[in-house]
Amino acid sequence: MNTGIQIRSETGSDVDAINSITISAFKTLVISHHTEQFVIAALRAAKALTVSLVAEDHGHVVGHIAFSPVTISDGTDNWYGLGPVSVLPEYQRQGIGKALIEKGLSQLKNLNARGCCLVGHPAYYPKFGFKNIAGLIYKSVPQEIFFVLSFDGFIPQGNVTFHEAFKADR
Repeated sequence: MNTGIQIRSETGSDVDAINSITISAFKTLVISHHTEQFVIAALRAAKALTVSLVAEDHGHVVGHIAFSPVTISDGTDNWYGLGPVSVLPEYQRQGIGKALIEKGLSQLKNLNARGCCLVGHPAYYPKFGFKNIAGLIYKSVPQEIFFVLSFDGFIPQGNVTFHEAFKADR
């Protein structure tokens, strides 16, 4: 990873940079609806950003990751959703996304979170310990792109619902 990169919590002065980074990172992604920046803004407005980190390169914000609470139909609490995670295109493939994910998961564990789930690329997220788990589903996507990571060994069963902010489109 670029040695000038620092991972830190989001501050109020990072909001515009996070918005720009998110738009840039998802601009050419075919599977995106290009609403990720609205999701982050809605999570922030709802005070649902449990963990919000930025990657900074010599004082310039180049990446961002968000974690927010999810609801599980079996009543299991203290689980979170990862996403979106964004890195400026010119900084991608340098380990910045990985560093954001690892730091974010560490912070969730420090908050006594029980687990984390996400929708993502099947070749990428298993390296962090995420797995497809039968019995825990997110109805909006195919099971092969929905991933789960338990921090305490317990895997809930049922349907996952991400925060209402994930429906934001403006």
